[in-house]
Order: sequence, then C-alpha cells, then structure tokens
Amino acid sequence: MKKVVLAYSGGLDTTVIIPWLKENYNYEVIAVCIDVGQGKETDGLEEKSIATGASKYFLLNVEEEFVADFVYPMVKANAVYESKYLLGTSIARPLIAQKLVEIALQEGAVAICHGATGKGNDQVRFELTIKALAPQLEIIAPWRIWDMQSREDEVAYLEQRGIAIPFKKDDSYSRDANLWHVSHEGLELEDPWCEPNFDKILQMGNTPESAPDKAEYIELEFVKGVATKLNGEELSPASMVKTLNKIGGKNGIGTIDLVENRVVGMKSRGVYETPGGTILYFAHQELEHLCLDKQTYAFKQTISNKFAELTYSGEWFTPLREALSAFVDSTQENVTGVVKLKLYKGNVISAGAKSDYSLYNESLASFTTGELYSHKDAEGFINLFGLPLKVNALMKQSLKK
Repeated sequence: MKKVVLAYSGGLDTTVIIPWLKENYNYEVIAVCIDVGQGKETDGLEEKSIATGASKYFLLNVEEEFVADFVYPMVKANAVYESKYLLGTSIARPLIAQKLVEIALQEGAVAICHGATGKGNDQVRFELTIKALAPQLEIIAPWRIWDMQSREDEVAYLEQRGIAIPFKKDDSYSRDANLWHVSHEGLELEDPWCEPNFDKILQMGNTPESAPDKAEYIELEFVKGVATKLNGEELSPASMVKTLNKIGGKNGIGTIDLVENRVVGMKSRGVYETPGGTILYFAHQELEHLCLDKQTYAFKQTISNKFAELTYSGEWFTPLREALSAFVDSTQENVTGVVKLKLYKGNVISAGAKSDYSLYNESLASFTTGELYSHKDAEGFINLFGLPLKVNALMKQSLKK
C-alpha cells in the first residue's frame, strides 16, 4: 500500500482529512505533527490520529531549531510584512514542510497531504518548500478537491461518522499557534468594521487596559544581532522567546489587527498576538540605530521589505532569500550590545542602549564644539549639497526674464 504523510495538527481540517483520505485514496496515512511550540495542542494527538484511521504518528519537537534557524534570521532582517505583521504563521511553514519531507523520504511515502485551504497562503508555503526539497513527491490538498465548502460542512462530515469535533462550536476561530505567535481568523473578524472582542480572543496575554499599572524594565543583550541574555541571564533561543512572551503578554504588548494582502490575491483580516517578538524586534532595531552606519541602515530597510515578502510568500528555500540572509548576516557583525526597555500597557519604550561598536560620538553630537567638528565647515558643505537646488532656481529665474 502506498503511503501519504499528513501534516497533522488535530484541528478540524486534519481531523476530517484522515477519514477522507482513507475513503478516497488507497493510501496508508502517516500523521505527522511538527511541534513548533503549540504547547498542550499536541497532547493526545497520537491516540486521536490512530483512532481516526492513521497507521502511524510522529511528533517532532523543533522549538530550538525554529527560533535559531528561522525566527532569529527574520529578526536580524527586521522583516515585517505590510508594516505590521511579524510573520508568525509564515515563518513556521518552511520548517514544518521541511520536516514533513524528511519523514516522507524516511518512510518511503509517495505523497504529502496538508489541510490548507484553496484560498489561503499556507498551501503556497507548504508546496513551494516541498517542490524545493523533494519535487518528486505528490501533493494532496483536500480543500482543492473535496465537495465541502465550509467549516460547517466539515463538522457535519464528522458528526455523520461519529467522530468528536475538536473544538467548541461557539469558539470556532481559525487559529494557528506556535512559539512565536497566535493568529485568529473567522467569525466576527471577517467584518473589518467589527471591533475584535479581545477579552474573548486573546490567549497569550492581557489587553493594555488590564495590564499592570506599573511599568516593567528589562535588559536584552545581543551578540551579532541575536538575543543571548535577558536581564543578565543567558537563555536558549526557545527559552528567550517563551520568557519574553510571558513578560510581553503580561504587559499587554504585541497584539495587532490587520487586513492584509494574501499571496493568492485577496485581502483577509486577522488578529495576531506576538508579545515576545514585538519586544525582540524593537530592541534589535534600537541597537541597529546605534551600530549601523547611515547607508547600510537605509539599504537594509529595502532588504527587510523583500525579506518579509519572501517569507510571507513561502519562498524561504530560494536562492534570493539565502542571498539576502548572507547580506543581513554581514550587517550584524557589529550589532552587539545591551538595550534597556520600559514596558507599559501595550507600549515598548526605549530606556537606553550601549555597545562597544556604537557609532554615536558624544563629542560630535554635543552642542559644545569639539576637536572632530568645526561649525565653519558646514557652510562649504551646504553650498555644495545645495548646488543642484541653486542651479535649478537660477534656470527658473532666467525663463521669467
């Protein structure tokens, strides 16, 4: 019997997919859950997958690899999609797909199946990775094949077969959770005019209104663009994100409401919680302001946008993304130092930064004249810098005569 590897989460879609695959394909179904920090969501999945028809179940914990090899390169790049989204779902998909490929090859499977919808981004992210790493594997995407049109249809499918529904019907947001973030879509969020019910939605922390009334100060130490210590304590990549998530969540930090442009051409709306990530991005950029020269920082902003676009679109395992990462890594050689932050009711506020590689020179910046700078030099600089403006003005004056 041929084998298919299913990207299994135990949610509604993949709960439906196992019996659907058994009914429509003569394939042995191997359920694979890649743990990128879903927490208790992985509890009981082996029993559940086997009970619904899977022949085998794999659970791979890749939290440290996720942060070290995917999240941290993204943070170093300052990659933010459409000015708001810290790419929480996007950045996990290439790693998940990479591990699915590894298990498919190990088990001799001929296909990989995923539960991404035909309207979403994840189908692109999963499949581009599979094509990049194992183009010989078949890809099965049930949402592009079956007759079911909605989550209600899926619920009815399970009920007809006596299979338990994996969520409460009155809380059926479409969610994606990992170590980096939690996303929420569906229900009232499908109306952009409707304010999100944050008290009901949020899972990683407080609203700003319910956050503590007293500010919290933290210090983050970076080495070559990577956060290594929090308040003087050295933490592994996964531990760093987990700890910052708790601190940020408590202080109401890192929740956004975004209408974004999907890869497939439509707009969608989601609420994203990224408390620890918001702190890391802010701190890293504060250190870059101190350590990067003007031209490098300016050009890196262009790179950041392209890096975010590639990550969002699932183009992680591409020559361009790898080349951009090489550029980013070169810019981070001197991004080493400590950033002090004030966290208060949803706000991340800079409270100081220091680095042995700082390009800030107090004698130059001070209003007091120092040896490195003469005020008299400014006149000649301004004359040359403004020469094109002067020539343009003289031309206009001559035309009026």
